[in-house]
Amino acid sequence: MHKARCGWVVCALLVLVAALTGCDRLSGSADSGEGRLGESGESGRVTPTRTAGYGAEFLGVDECSSFGRTSFTEVACSSERAAARVVARHDGKQSEGPPCPATTDFVLHISEQKPSADEDGDGAVPQGYACMRNLQKPHPGDPGGGGGPRTIVGDCVYSAGKGEVRETACDGKGEKSPEYKVTSAVEKRTECPGSTALYVRLGGPKPVGCARPL
Repeated sequence: MHKARCGWVVCALLVLVAALTGCDRLSGSADSGEGRLGESGESGRVTPTRTAGYGAEFLGVDECSSFGRTSFTEVACSSERAAARVVARHDGKQSEGPPCPATTDFVLHISEQKPSADEDGDGAVPQGYACMRNLQKPHPGDPGGGGGPRTIVGDCVYSAGKGEVRETACDGKGEKSPEYKVTSAVEKRTECPGSTALYVRLGGPKPVGCARPL
């Protein structure tokens, strides 16, 4: 294993919650394709810095990042500066790779970095994304938490107009009050219970979320 090197800077996009996508009402046509509904989006540019001694891969699984919206550093998870832990790490674009775990709080998109002074290639950082979980509450990726990169069973949404919904906290403490709750995930719309008023695309082996009004 090569030693980690300090002073590496890569551009990353901190995605606290994924971008929203469209939805179909009960009367809409069937759609079991990949995608997520009921998600709000907020993003900002951050500059993560790699610190020596934390593994050969920048923000590898079980490694931690510090606090910060404009910049963050890879730090020891035992440090008082540690804010979130990597629960999954993949190369390439998120849209083309495996989904993050269901209760991921946010995703870091990491740009490719090829230091000109690096001769053996151990300093290169490939394009990829890290699925992050806050070390302490709140956890927006939890069911009903009101955020996260995925919509899962237990999440609540509200109508955003034009046939779209966005995710919001089920406890009503978010900016918008919840109108529907995803109560189950099934393979086909016909498997949803009769109380279903909204279908939500979840992706995965059970891509259809059945949501009932609150």
